[in-house]
Amino acid sequence: MTWRPQYRSSKFRHVFGKAATKENCYDGVPITRSVHDNHFCAVNPRFIAVITECAGGGAFLVLSVHHTGKVDPLHPKVSGHRGNVLDIKWNPFNDFCIASCSEDSTVKVWDIPPHGVLKNLTVPWKELQGHSRRVGLIEWHPTANNVLFSTGYDYQVMIWNLDSPEAVIKNPVRTISHHTDVVLSMSFNTDGSRLATSCKDKKIRVLESRTGNLLQEANCKNHKASKVLFLGNLKMLLSTGSSRWNHRQVALWDQEDLDVPLLQEDLDGSSGVLFPFYDPDTHMLYIAGKGDGNIRYYEISSEKPYMHFLTEYHSHTPQKGMGIMPKRGLDVSSCEVFRFYKLVTIKALIEPLSMIVPRRSESYQDDIYPMTAASAAAMSAEEWLSGIDKGPVLQSLKPGSRVPDSYPELSSGLGSKGLGNSLGTRRSQSRPGQLQLAYIQDQLGNKEGKECRSKTSVSNGQDPTLCSPPKTENELRLKFHKQQEEIRRLREMLNQRDVRIKQLELEINNVRNSQGSH
Repeated sequence: MTWRPQYRSSKFRHVFGKAATKENCYDGVPITRSVHDNHFCAVNPRFIAVITECAGGGAFLVLSVHHTGKVDPLHPKVSGHRGNVLDIKWNPFNDFCIASCSEDSTVKVWDIPPHGVLKNLTVPWKELQGHSRRVGLIEWHPTANNVLFSTGYDYQVMIWNLDSPEAVIKNPVRTISHHTDVVLSMSFNTDGSRLATSCKDKKIRVLESRTGNLLQEANCKNHKASKVLFLGNLKMLLSTGSSRWNHRQVALWDQEDLDVPLLQEDLDGSSGVLFPFYDPDTHMLYIAGKGDGNIRYYEISSEKPYMHFLTEYHSHTPQKGMGIMPKRGLDVSSCEVFRFYKLVTIKALIEPLSMIVPRRSESYQDDIYPMTAASAAAMSAEEWLSGIDKGPVLQSLKPGSRVPDSYPELSSGLGSKGLGNSLGTRRSQSRPGQLQLAYIQDQLGNKEGKECRSKTSVSNGQDPTLCSPPKTENELRLKFHKQQEEIRRLREMLNQRDVRIKQLELEINNVRNSQGSH
């Protein structure tokens, strides 16, 4: 029997990392010097937020993603916390809503103005007071609107319903008390029915996210987990941590049986925490070490040997934290499949890093962009709390594709005009009362509604011809970014109208054909 080498074909074998040029980086950002093992950065297709160093209290910076180059040292901040900010996360269903947690033992949820933070923001939309000690981690539920999880140094995991009418919420919907030490990371499965946590007591736990019931618990003496991650629909968990000999280590687990890991692999002898990032669309796993300059990437499969090393991105600048752009914000024309935002503290720099699949064709590549999670919630917080689980609403990344509405069953029952056809309506999805108002205005089409809508075509409801000209360079830059945002918004609305027109034309043709056949 002759020996044959086994080659494994993969369309992602030649993925490479492309760092942005200096002009496309964010320079002069006073990145926090906190030693907490968090990402310190959160990104969505409109804004980038980063926790900053400041004297007295805690603050973070919110910039337009297009606001590259040198950042003004006096740029306004979100600065309502009395202690250092430890974690920030954008609402996956509202690009203008961000949550932050702090050493002052509170969680605050902020409403960011459409044109960004133009003056210091100190009053939050919601304040969550329930933890007795500092709050270190927050996570949004992946499919239910306005459901937030938080955990702190009181060892509790708390579930919050932000649809509650109070501005200050003191009682969480549920408190999970299974942990005996600080929770180091939290991760949801695809439909948000399971929550995985890693804890300082060296245990990995899988919980029922709604009730808090403990389903599985791993206590592996050879692996001390620091971060844990659900691997999409593969029914597996990945954890990063250290071995008994303090080597950095990766472990794979069957989510239904945490007694013994499926795979354990030592990486190196460095000491920085390993941050794992998983892309369920391409089944690619990225591992970035805190204080490292390199990023390793692998392809994950459901069969042995499970992890297939692809290659490694090398850089001389160490990263303190990482932000990642949601799939809907990637540049599909250049075959970009993932984008990091590296926090480089020694240079006060945020460096975008694109992961690109090399392709010669400039057309849309269906095979590397399957249907992906949209910016629309699958259900309301009330539905989720009542016991319903739903998978994410999916959308195509193909240019010109229609953006799905939140709560698809509700939208389909409202006729062809549905909710969420415009940016303003999509933004109001986090305010249940405004959903009905937007729909009534859309249906009535009365004079007041028209006047209200006409205001959206000008910046801040003011006629641009009546605005005073900018007097400083900073004012000029802000006005430029406002204008760019307005243009981008109008283009988005036009694209959606074009798609709707094509759909109606097809429906008319179908009706005519059916009538002709009779």
